[in-house]
Amino acid sequence: MTANKRLWFIRAGRDAAFFDAFKTEGHVGIGWEKVGPLAPDMSTDELEARFAKAYPEDKEGTRRVWAAQVRRFMRDVEQGDSAVTYDPNERIYLLGRIESGVENRAGPPPLIRRVRWTHHVLRNQLSAATRNGLGSIATLFRPSAEATAELWAQAVELERPVASLPPTPAPAVDSDEGTEAVLREEQFERAEQFIEDRIARLNWSEMQELVAGILRAMGYRTRVAAPGADRGVDIFASPDGLGLQEPRIFCEVKHRVGESMNSQSIRAFLGGRKQGDRCLYVSTGGFTKDARYEADRSSVPLRLLTLSDLRELLVEQYENLDAETRALVPLKKLYWPVG
Repeated sequence: MTANKRLWFIRAGRDAAFFDAFKTEGHVGIGWEKVGPLAPDMSTDELEARFAKAYPEDKEGTRRVWAAQVRRFMRDVEQGDSAVTYDPNERIYLLGRIESGVENRAGPPPLIRRVRWTHHVLRNQLSAATRNGLGSIATLFRPSAEATAELWAQAVELERPVASLPPTPAPAVDSDEGTEAVLREEQFERAEQFIEDRIARLNWSEMQELVAGILRAMGYRTRVAAPGADRGVDIFASPDGLGLQEPRIFCEVKHRVGESMNSQSIRAFLGGRKQGDRCLYVSTGGFTKDARYEADRSSVPLRLLTLSDLRELLVEQYENLDAETRALVPLKKLYWPVG
């Protein structure tokens, strides 16, 4: 098989549950069974409506992602393209040629395309950069040109056992350590971006609860303003929850991603604050230069928090958060080898 065709990575379900079926039955597939039979000529609105009806308990953004993946599988993937999937148990990538259009079936998965598998490659044969690039959590994606080229360069025909292949020469220690350091930094940056993406997807009331939960994790008791009752203060926090003990913290939450708060917003928030009050202004859209200047010259102590600042506080206080707050932004520890 030539390697000049477009390559699509199709994940074999959670924990590669469909890998054996992909391999033995000669297909790849995705889909959500509750949605029912689908056609490539369905509009985006039709697809999203089907997902909304089938999965009303899931968030709209999540359903849109699912619909987009299905739409891409039906429309963008073409007969004659190449496909790759992965078995994490044996650490083997399977490559082949897509030989059919989309077919609906009882599933799972309910949407499939026929594939003639021709090559395979051990994950250990690939460079760290390529392994990292193939680690996307997406169900369907296009690997980079570099990753695609290396996959084909290292792959052998299915008739040849991958175990008989000589291992890829290990890089020099300094180079390997440098690569791992770069990958570690990239993973950390990705994690930070993904956490901020998750925070940004919260609605306004959820954002309020997230900020209040972080304050509680820091040892304060909080009162959150009811919807529509905003008088310039969304959250009030103090050690006793009554405001009789200091510090008394007044918090405003503005969840408008892409819209920076200006100096007028800061002045309006500070109006009526008394000596001894402490103020916190959270804006997921950030602040203008004038707003920061207004905060710096305020006679009342004021801290401005951006989306990045909120993410740092969330991670720092995560172990102390209550269950309700953790549920807003579920996170899992990542262990990385050192030394």
